[in-house]
Amino acid sequence: MKQIWRFLLLFSVCSLTVETACSQAQIFKDLHEVKRKETIFGIARDNGLTVQELINANPEMNQPGYELKKGDVVKIPFRKGEKVPQIQENYAPSLNQSSAAAQQASGDMRRREIRVGIMLPLHKQNGDGRRMVEYYRGVLMACDSLKANGVSTDIRAWNVAEDTDIRQILRDPQAATRDLIIGPLYDKHIKALSDFAKTRNIRVLIPFSTKSTEVYDNGNLFQVYQNGNAQNEAFVFRFYQRFKDCHPVIIDCNDTTSTKSGFTGSLRRKLEQEGIVYSITNLRSSEAMFQKCFSATKRNVVILNTSRSSELSVAFAKLNGMMLNNPNLQISMFGYPEWLQYVRSHLENFYKFDTYVPSTYYLNPLSPRSERIRQKYRWNFHQDMQNYPQRFAVTGFDHAFFFIKGMHLYGSRFTGASGMVGYSPIQTPLHFERIGNGGMLNRSLLFVHYQKNHRIETITF
Repeated sequence: MKQIWRFLLLFSVCSLTVETACSQAQIFKDLHEVKRKETIFGIARDNGLTVQELINANPEMNQPGYELKKGDVVKIPFRKGEKVPQIQENYAPSLNQSSAAAQQASGDMRRREIRVGIMLPLHKQNGDGRRMVEYYRGVLMACDSLKANGVSTDIRAWNVAEDTDIRQILRDPQAATRDLIIGPLYDKHIKALSDFAKTRNIRVLIPFSTKSTEVYDNGNLFQVYQNGNAQNEAFVFRFYQRFKDCHPVIIDCNDTTSTKSGFTGSLRRKLEQEGIVYSITNLRSSEAMFQKCFSATKRNVVILNTSRSSELSVAFAKLNGMMLNNPNLQISMFGYPEWLQYVRSHLENFYKFDTYVPSTYYLNPLSPRSERIRQKYRWNFHQDMQNYPQRFAVTGFDHAFFFIKGMHLYGSRFTGASGMVGYSPIQTPLHFERIGNGGMLNRSLLFVHYQKNHRIETITF
């Protein structure tokens, strides 16, 4: 059994202290869904509160850059002098729970520390381990930020490497006391952890992509990433919503290794179902035949059937050549998440061709919040984050802040639904929905839009 003490030296540079002291959670009178044009002042006035009382109940309003948006959920506190009711949870531990788990269930997590377990490969032996160490550090940074907002945590971590028998880890009595377990990374560990969590009523956050289908049967699981088919359908639906009045042009890039046929196939079916006329051309087509596929009166949206950078370069060259003779053509590009890896090589063309990149994450390099978390990471760990398009420390921060705060506010009733926490993610949007009688699946995705005016916007769904 590999406990966190084996990794204390690994994390010794961390100046964060994970607290275990209990904290009193605030009880709220109501939850208010923000409507269009509502303001903090107006919501406070309508509920007989001062602005400061409303902000005290919603400390995220004090975060730099906070904006009240339609659909946000604002917590309405009791007015000064109002009687605050006592809240009791109806806990009914199953007979096969351990005594430690039963003891855990007896305490309302909204009025004590949130007990979190990390079950990920925490080592430096390969890329998986190094990425998960960074993710774990982001979790610790989130706990430090939550501490400033009165939320206490008890963090335990286990090194669940690829060859680890997770059943041995789950025999540790501390595992059964967790409110939330984050992990695992590998599919082969999910079944055992899922069964363990189900019998002990522990929430499990599966933070990265998986082929496991356990989330469809276990109501205690929260899965961040959708599988490939579901994600393709989601991207296709959002594509249709935004570009239904445009003329799609699908370019065959002659890439026999491409894995994007699932997306382009779903897209074609949707366009045909909605009666939208589209064109298909080829990177090897003559200039005349290539140009024939573009509309002179509508905005053209170009979709490649590959995500590779080499074919993208050829496509941009062909489009630039066509634009020399047809400067009035309206063209936008619709890409793939992999394109975020090619920003340095293709940034000017991304801007020029009004490019939309669908993704499940995006870190704006110019955002003040991005810069602050980079500086905090450097200060705490004396090194920079690894240079991936998805910064794993920021992912860990977003996941932990969202879930721990949500469980602090709502206890076992936390579902991860949109607006429950009121947290604006730095990189990774989260919006969970229940799948039938199973667990919760993150439905949030975004388009990264590189505008012609050299600005970048993120459109979150």
